[in-house]
Amino acid sequence: MKKIIRISLLAFVLLACKLAVMGQEKRKPSFNHMALYVTNLQKSTWFYKDVLGLDSMPEPFHDGRHSWFKVGEHSQLHLISGATAAREHEKDTHLCFSVGQLSDVITQLDKYHIPYENWAGEKQKQTRRADGVMQIYLKDPDGFWVEINDDKF
Repeated sequence: MKKIIRISLLAFVLLACKLAVMGQEKRKPSFNHMALYVTNLQKSTWFYKDVLGLDSMPEPFHDGRHSWFKVGEHSQLHLISGATAAREHEKDTHLCFSVGQLSDVITQLDKYHIPYENWAGEKQKQTRRADGVMQIYLKDPDGFWVEINDDKF
């Protein structure tokens, strides 16, 4: 009987050690957030919330300098006020959001008179990528490029 108890205890300890090691395995990095340093927090918050339709979320600072948005299951966009001037940015560096209907976004942009363009820079035009996804590009109030596409992934 003692032998069975020892073997059971040993098996339990080995299993516990195995589970502890499994819990410490490295996980791959995952995207958490993107922070944009903006000149006018209210204007940028309006753009991302009201124009693009992102869901705002509580931010921990409560200092009037931050707006946070949920942009994925575990991903966020953080706006931080304090930039002294908007800067020119290359279109190659951009945020991208996928939507169900690109035409709905275009209607929203037209409502607020916000210009957009295709990849080549043609105003009020769309680009069809090689994989068939339609896309447009626009700038936020601080000149950061934003791509909107209809990727169904």
